[in-house]
Amino acid sequence: MTEDELINPGSGRGPARLAVTGVTQPPPAAASTENRAGESLGPAEGRDVRRFWAAYAVSALGSGVGSGALPLVAVLVVHASDWQVSLLAVLGGLAGVAVAVPLGPFVEFHRKLPAMIAADLIRFVALASVPAAAWLGILDYALLCAVAVVQTAATIVSNAASNPYLKTLVPAPDRARVNGRLESTTWTASALGPPVGGLLVSATSPVASLLIDAVSYLAAALGWTRIRYREAAPPAPEHRRWLADTVAGWHYILAHPILKRLFGNALLFGGLIMASSPLIAVYLLRDLGFSALEYGIALGAPCAAGTLGSLLAPMVIRRAGLGRTLLYTGAARCLWMAPILLAPPTTAGLVLIIAADSTLLLFAGIFNPAFATYRMNAVADTHLSRVVGAWAMTSKLVQPVCIAAAGLLAAATSLRTAIAVLAALLLACAVLLPWTALHRRPAPSAGTGCEGDFLR
Repeated sequence: MTEDELINPGSGRGPARLAVTGVTQPPPAAASTENRAGESLGPAEGRDVRRFWAAYAVSALGSGVGSGALPLVAVLVVHASDWQVSLLAVLGGLAGVAVAVPLGPFVEFHRKLPAMIAADLIRFVALASVPAAAWLGILDYALLCAVAVVQTAATIVSNAASNPYLKTLVPAPDRARVNGRLESTTWTASALGPPVGGLLVSATSPVASLLIDAVSYLAAALGWTRIRYREAAPPAPEHRRWLADTVAGWHYILAHPILKRLFGNALLFGGLIMASSPLIAVYLLRDLGFSALEYGIALGAPCAAGTLGSLLAPMVIRRAGLGRTLLYTGAARCLWMAPILLAPPTTAGLVLIIAADSTLLLFAGIFNPAFATYRMNAVADTHLSRVVGAWAMTSKLVQPVCIAAAGLLAAATSLRTAIAVLAALLLACAVLLPWTALHRRPAPSAGTGCEGDFLR
């Protein structure tokens, strides 16, 4: 992916925030996003979007390389027991959310770029402490738990800050295109990073892949500092009560008729996909008898479809409209778990599994940037950080519950039965989408100026 594929600053479309022909004065403060619905990216903004994308790409690739490294360190270096490895994942999620909850209002009511830089620096220090402690011979299980908590909390804070910052940086007409490029970067990093991390673990130790992940956060933090775009002043708190400001993200979601249904759909879809992953792994390796290589191919090959979907997303949104893209691709991504149960233990069965997963990820690759764009447009600037944070925190809480429930169901019945139940529930996810939005046009919100674009 080239920088020109992300944004072409030479297109000359729309008013530029700063005419850049040798001008060296600092850029003016950003206009409120509510007043930018008709603008397009200018040359200066295009350069800053490319810097944003470059920092994001470095971080995403590092996270791909370091994917799963922390539990590997627990097993191979610290020699943690099975229950300790499970506790590491649960503690990282639950305690990380508990730490992140009170930070939501702080992120909302302060400038976002410093929060993004701080979150990446904190993750760098946390992850780098593991190889440093291993080198000093003092690495233990307690440190891994602390790192897991800090990493989860900092990731939630980073997402809560980067989404509103991107909204101020990118005018509404260009958001689907930029979100599509970021999504394709995520899929590419997911496809390329784990194999590289696996090679590092095989050649050295899982500590090396954690070090790569840590360095990527440092590089991303340095990348954010290169962005010249200056934010507008952050919103002022609307309450004097800490609790009201803290839960405002959830209140906003549940009070919004479309976001509320998308929220339910996203929680159930994400929980079911996460719950199915370990069950499908056991089903393919044990029940169908596929080799580790065949399983790796079935796991990695569909990522290309996710990348393709994210690249197609801006065109699909432009032709079908944002609302119809959300509804139809959101429903289509729910159809493809059941075919796995029809696969025989042959090469044809492996092809069927890859095809089903590829189709799911293709539609997910289109849906995700469409959803990111809609949420960015629909949520008022005064609440976007807390809405994104509430979304991420709730997902972190729901997914372990779904994984545990699926495991209990498989133990009580059978593996095939548990996967079949998950597939049926996944089909039901489509019902939670805001289908009535197809039959009426939402009134523009005072906080967005863009909500009426939902069906266009």
